[in-house]
Amino acid sequence: MSHTELHHLSLTQQAALLREKKTSATELAQHYLQRMEAHKNLNAFLATDAQTTLAQAAAADARLAQGDSTPLLGLPIAHKDVFVTRDFATTAGSRMLKNYRSPFDATVVAKLGAAGMVSLGKVNMDEFAMGSANENSAYGAVQNPWNTAHVPGGSSGGSAAAVAAGLAPAATGTDTGGSIRQPASFCGITGIKPTYGRISRWGMIAYASSLDQAGAMAQTAEDCALLLSAMAGGDIERDSTSLDMPSEDFGR
Repeated sequence: MSHTELHHLSLTQQAALLREKKTSATELAQHYLQRMEAHKNLNAFLATDAQTTLAQAAAADARLAQGDSTPLLGLPIAHKDVFVTRDFATTAGSRMLKNYRSPFDATVVAKLGAAGMVSLGKVNMDEFAMGSANENSAYGAVQNPWNTAHVPGGSSGGSAAAVAAGLAPAATGTDTGGSIRQPASFCGITGIKPTYGRISRWGMIAYASSLDQAGAMAQTAEDCALLLSAMAGGDIERDSTSLDMPSEDFGR
């Protein structure tokens, strides 16, 4: 498959290409950055920084060259704008937080970063995750890539639209009462809301703390399992509601 079709591949297929040295993390990042630019009309992304993304990709390529075989190393991901990040502004879809830059990364972001994933930026959402159509963002509605006259669902509509349109192979999302599962359904991708407490909520801007849970969104269940294996794990010192138990291989 030519590099122009990389976005048709799942995370696990892209990982195989990286291991076989048929592509690089930098090539993957550049491919998605170009697609993000070409499909701005979908309004899926709120914050991007090509320099930051390519620097992360170069670091991943260096690890790959040294023989690092971490499963997610070098693979791109987009983060719902409800997760605070040092490298990108965090707004939770609200003008109240316009240009806010966190001094730390949310645990989910940090874990996926440690696994070597390359961040493409922050994706649009209903303001403070309060909505189910992604029409409530202060920065404009997200378009469903299958039919721009239709909504992508919410509140993780930017995540779902980005994956469905091939602007990112995977994205993080959050689910309080359906905000991963519903947009995943509307956009024809896979989304998983894990058991409450399985993934740390540290650095995730709250909607309803007793129900909010981070999860994975991607093309396939296999991809989501791969992501959850990196995202899960106890974080009891920073999130007292997180389950004090290690992660596991959810793909088994």
